[in-house]
Amino acid sequence: MPIEIKPAVLPTEKPFPHIALLLPLQSAELGSFADAVQQGFFAAANYKRQLLPVRVYSNFDENSSVVAVYRQAIANGARAVVGPLTRNGVSALAAEHDIPVPTLALNIMEGQFAPQLYFFGMAVEAEARQVAQLAKQHGLHQAIIITTHTQLSQRLQAAFEEEWTGTDKGVANGIERGILREIEYNDDPAVFADIADINDTMVFLAADAERARLIRPYLSNKLPVYATSQIFVGNDNVLTNYDLNGIRFVDMPWLLQPDHPAVMIYPRATPPLSADRERLYALGIDSFRLIQLILANKANSAMSLDGVSGQIQLSGHNFQHQAIPAVFAQGHAQLHDAPAVPTAQMFPGQSNNTGPLNNTGQVINTP
Repeated sequence: MPIEIKPAVLPTEKPFPHIALLLPLQSAELGSFADAVQQGFFAAANYKRQLLPVRVYSNFDENSSVVAVYRQAIANGARAVVGPLTRNGVSALAAEHDIPVPTLALNIMEGQFAPQLYFFGMAVEAEARQVAQLAKQHGLHQAIIITTHTQLSQRLQAAFEEEWTGTDKGVANGIERGILREIEYNDDPAVFADIADINDTMVFLAADAERARLIRPYLSNKLPVYATSQIFVGNDNVLTNYDLNGIRFVDMPWLLQPDHPAVMIYPRATPPLSADRERLYALGIDSFRLIQLILANKANSAMSLDGVSGQIQLSGHNFQHQAIPAVFAQGHAQLHDAPAVPTAQMFPGQSNNTGPLNNTGQVINTP
């Protein structure tokens, strides 16, 4: 078979050494997400003096022209590349064997890739697995899984089940962990009618905040309920958070720990962003820090970075960040081991019958 010879890519400007940031800022669908990443990336770049300037490449389609813009960046003198952002864009770049400079793609991929290609992203599946680990630490042995009719919900369910019932992890203290029930919620609360309080049983809620607040009232306060960051839309949404009271979840220090040492040093976006875009802003901050480590040859399996997205370690070619556990208490999301926040009276004469929480998120009745 003849070897395909690709035509040389000519520079569009006088080549100069730089970090290329590949983000689909011009995309009607993805532009606001890409902009949040860009803001975070430059927040970190402006905080720490660097040797290489950053050049943004934004006018491309992640579904069709990622490789072309990547080659153009290299021709223009890029010494490192950060991006692209979407699964399709990262998949297209990952299929290339010629990755001549350190490259940090902003999504997660599994497989064998070019030596200088790394991945960093926000995989919700990793959060679902972490939730399973957290429930195990709390001594729970059976799970009820509640899903909604979305692809994301199904992905969360699959990841949770894999971690919860894995062959080497499925037995603890002689008691086998299992899935008691799987329930799909399609706006009919009757599906929850026969859920009873069962010892050592937890609920995994594979849903976003909008669906979760509809489901929560039908679940007993005696059943510990867990979820991913999909249910957290920020602490300024007090009414939503009250509806989610007692649910445990995991999320980034950037959203949960304003006094975290790594969080405090970086400016917040102006104007403020929604919670999902704040996570992308944090991704931008940590992606800048990671590409600096890669360029300095300090990225290896022994490294650990205290990131604003969580504790980051390198596994294979994937940089994985560990979220932190939190719980909704009295309309406020807080770290799971933090003192309860004072009860906020939302309406005159309102009484709050929510007591403190135990270590599995159950309400402890108080006089």
